[in-house]
Amino acid sequence: MSKNKLRIRRGDSVVVIAGKDRGKVGKVLRVDPETRHVAVEGARVVTRHQKGVGEQAGGIIHKEALMDVSNVALWDADAKRRIKVGYQIVDGKKVRVDRKTGTPIDKE
Repeated sequence: MSKNKLRIRRGDSVVVIAGKDRGKVGKVLRVDPETRHVAVEGARVVTRHQKGVGEQAGGIIHKEALMDVSNVALWDADAKRRIKVGYQIVDGKKVRVDRKTGTPIDKE
C-alpha cells in the first residue's frame, strides 16, 4: 500500500478548516497524493497572468491553487457537519465510511 494514500478523492465535497478561506465548502477539483495537496473549488483562488499561445488568448486568469490536505475535511451536506473517514469491508470491497454513524460515504 502506498504511503501517500489520501482519504479525500476528486469530486468529494469538503470544507476548508484552516487558512483565509476557512469555512468555505467546495468540490475537490484535483488531488496530488505525492505532495498531499488538493485543489478546492472556490477556495485559495489566485490570479495569474497568462501569455497567449497560438489560438489561445492571453490575459489575467483566476484559478484554484493547491492546498495541503490537512487544511480540508470531508463535508456531509445532509447533516451539515464534518466527517471523519474510516474504512470497512462491505460485500468484499473496502469502502469509506463515516466513523460516527458507520454509513458508507461512497455511493457507487
